Parts: sequence; C-alpha cells; structure tokens
Amino acid sequence: MSEVLVPTESKTLHLYEARYLALLEESMKRKKNMFVHFILDPISISETATEASFAARYGCLVLIENVERLDVGALVSIRGAGRVKISRFLGADPYLSGEVRPIQDRVNYESSNELTSKISQLKESIKNLNSLEIKLKAPADSPLQTRLINSLNWAEDEPLVEFDESFIPSLQERLSFSSFQPISGSTKSELSRLQQEKLKAMDMKDTIERLELSMGLIKENISSIAAKLAIQSLDIR
Repeated sequence: MSEVLVPTESKTLHLYEARYLALLEESMKRKKNMFVHFILDPISISETATEASFAARYGCLVLIENVERLDVGALVSIRGAGRVKISRFLGADPYLSGEVRPIQDRVNYESSNELTSKISQLKESIKNLNSLEIKLKAPADSPLQTRLINSLNWAEDEPLVEFDESFIPSLQERLSFSSFQPISGSTKSELSRLQQEKLKAMDMKDTIERLELSMGLIKENISSIAAKLAIQSLDIR
C-alpha cells in the first residue's frame, strides 16, 4: 500500500498475504468494517544503525464497502473516510496496530461565503470534466459514472457509519478532496503528478487552499482530455 489514499477515494485491493487477510477479518468482526491506510516513509538514520527507520504518514481511515472472496485471498473495495494521525504503535504481529486521532481542517467562519462559492465552482467543474471523460471512454457499455463523480457523490452524502463523529470531515472538507482521482487514459507522468497533488492535499489544513489546488488540477485534466478527444476525433476521420 505505497500510494496515498485520500478521503472520498475508492480503491479495490487484492489481499492474499496472511497478515492482510488477518487485518481484514479483524476489521470486519471487531472494528465496524474499518482500518487505517497509511504510508511508511523512510527517515534519516545514522551510519552505525543496523535497521532502517520509518515514519507513518498520510493516515486515512478506511471503510470496507465490499468483500469478494476468491480462491486465493479476497477482492476488497475500500473508501477513504477521513484523515488520521497515528499517535503510537501498539504491535506489529501479524499486522501493525496502534492508536489514531482525527485530523480535520481549521474552521474559518469569516470565509463561509468564499467557501460556498468555491464549492459551487468545484462541483460544476467536476461535472464538466466528467462529461468529457465519458466521451473519451467512448464504448457504449462504458459506465456513465467516473471515479470522479463517484467520489463527489460519496462526499455529498453523510457517511452511514457508526463511529466517533470527530473522525468524520465536514461536507466542505470532503468535497475538497473529491477531485483527486485518476482520469481515463492517464499517463504515468499524470498519475505521478496526481500522487504529488494528493500528498499536498493531505498536508493542508485550510479547506479553501485545498479547493484552489483541486480547481487547478481539474483545469489541467480538462485541457488534457480535450486534447485527447481532438486526437480521437482525427483518428475516427
């Protein structure tokens, strides 16, 4: 799990290692279908150190949405719910376990009008990008809902889960994360750029700042898909 997962993002994992399957069972039976996804970053160590040291970063509380059992392991559909910070580790066998606390944006009531305006712009831009992406996907049997719209729809709905409300981001914060999704036909460089933008988004504590980052990413994606559609049109001719 080396890629950062952001709130509202969905992903399907093929779990087959014993430690991950043990985590899955524990999450479903005792943790209300939840676990924490995070990145282990190597940190600087002295020349005399015999083992590498790591720091847990970019924690995201995950909801298990669906599990499909396979002959080998399971396909698990997950959804990022909210950011968390790992306070301390409690164990490492058979998987890492510990205590976490929620991370949420700072609330600035003075900028509520600006926030409402930017949210409206974001939703409109996402819908425009979705329309272009559907045209790019072309085949008649392609789904009419992209990962982008899927995340937007989830963000707009109040999460139907039973856990401490302090772990649930505000509607505005959830929406500000919804644009950080891969689009159809993304190149390796575009996916790499998306990962960097997701890291920035996870570090931010200001919703408006993240919305501005989101809008910049959407504009770039619209330009990219428009160019690909133009090439697609030429190929058809």
